[in-house]
Amino acid sequence: MLVSMGSANIEILAYESTDLGLLCLRRRELLSQPGTMVTEITLNHEFLMSSYHTESERQLAAHALEMNGGENLRVLVGGLGLGYTARAVLTSERVAAVEVVEYLPQVIDWLDRGLFPLAEELRTDARLSVICGDVYERLAQAPGERFDLILIDVDHAPDENLADANTRFYSEDGLRRAKAHLASQGVLGVWSYAESSPFADALRRVFESVTVKEVAFRNDLIDQDVTDWLFFGRD
Repeated sequence: MLVSMGSANIEILAYESTDLGLLCLRRRELLSQPGTMVTEITLNHEFLMSSYHTESERQLAAHALEMNGGENLRVLVGGLGLGYTARAVLTSERVAAVEVVEYLPQVIDWLDRGLFPLAEELRTDARLSVICGDVYERLAQAPGERFDLILIDVDHAPDENLADANTRFYSEDGLRRAKAHLASQGVLGVWSYAESSPFADALRRVFESVTVKEVAFRNDLIDQDVTDWLFFGRD
């Protein structure tokens, strides 16, 4: 469905009701850069993510890979989104398998239908598996398989969650439960759009080494300088 909004054309690729609210996948041309198409996700009519600015998602994967120099790495990614974190992990030949846990079945369906830019590339990589589930619930349980990297990109920030139940993951107890799913020398990485000193402090009480990385960029979509935050813990 093509919707005209003033001088902008927006193509609605999917518009669906979910447990978290109204989810929309859309594609549009940037007015400031004619010919540049971006794919975006909104939740309850609020902006969630875009294919235009993906540096911090890719840095989440890249920095975690730098922190773990092992081979045949097994990676757990919480949140599929538009697939940029998973794709960044898969660019490393040291990665043997990537499991993505996505809460919303609608997002997995978009991948299966090839509705977002990386869909074909992701679907043809035999190392990738995508399952529907709650990654926080998974990490709260006793561990089975252990992972070399666990990367979480689900909530807006540790202090701003998409669901109230997600809050427990960011506590000291939640982090200790998540840590139990890491292999030796494993790395936990968490994406956030905002700084969170309480979360950084909780990480320091659980992990021997904690890194907080800022990723600054100019967001042309809102004409502002923006900083995303990446939190990493390892022993």
